[in-house]
Amino acid sequence: MSVNPRAASPVDVEQYGPYLPKNRAGEVLQRSEPAFRARITADGSSGHPAEPGRYHLYVAAPCPFSQRSTIVLHLKGLQDVVTVSVADPLRDGRGWAFREGTGHGLDEVNGFPFLSEAYTATDPEYDSHVSVPALWDRQTGRIVCNDYRVLSTDLATAFDKYATNDIDLYPEELRAEIDELNEFLYTRVHDGPYRCGFARGQEAYEREVADLFEALDQLDDRLADRRYLFGDRLTESDIRLYVTLARFDPVYFTHFKANLRRIADYPRLSAYFRDLYRLPAFRETTDFDQIKTHYFRTHPWLNPTGIVPVGPSMESLLGD
Repeated sequence: MSVNPRAASPVDVEQYGPYLPKNRAGEVLQRSEPAFRARITADGSSGHPAEPGRYHLYVAAPCPFSQRSTIVLHLKGLQDVVTVSVADPLRDGRGWAFREGTGHGLDEVNGFPFLSEAYTATDPEYDSHVSVPALWDRQTGRIVCNDYRVLSTDLATAFDKYATNDIDLYPEELRAEIDELNEFLYTRVHDGPYRCGFARGQEAYEREVADLFEALDQLDDRLADRRYLFGDRLTESDIRLYVTLARFDPVYFTHFKANLRRIADYPRLSAYFRDLYRLPAFRETTDFDQIKTHYFRTHPWLNPTGIVPVGPSMESLLGD
């Protein structure tokens, strides 16, 4: 069934107010629990079998969780199996929206101008955080998963028979170790800059900064004798670390005050980042302009002027 995509009206903070997260509580960031947690499986045992053309992924280029999933699709060669809509990097109080623009566009599957419509189509009473990535099931006409913790893993494993590239990002013999490292990456590294930036007091901020950079020090040491986090084998853990590194010097260092060191100051982490960026799946899904525009213009309580910094230069991020 063809749809007539509708474009959201331009961002208008004066009329709709700024985007404000619904996931802040107490002294530190508290992420909302995902509302839709169905799993996609190769054999369909979850009730949601992996099938080509059945699922549509809603993402936003600045979102690290979104980029994890789009990197997986590119690495596996699944771009024609799971389709994608990319939201505008800017938000007002209406949340993620679909507008014509470079690197993003309209929702060609459902024609929703706002991602919130996909959530209310799934649950008419939904009144919580509207997040990306979100996986839509064309067959049932609803979101089946917005669980940022597992969605990229399902995409990396359930669609193997349809993948055009033979790469195992979650090998059976390493899964226990990958799960353990992924938990470390999530709690200590991925969320670390956000806990620094959203801290509500000096003591909490300094505690979070110390914890974050201790974790980065450990990762830099881990890479002393290996190309990837698990030796010569690229895994989903590398994708999870990469999306944080890609945002660190351009955004987190300044915007979230995670500024003890830059990634460029870490000899191994910076070389590791550049190595991954050279791979098309990583490079082609990394849009530094959208990343910077989103963060510096979406959190007015952190950056009231909305000014987007000019630097850092690409040379400082990527080397020669």
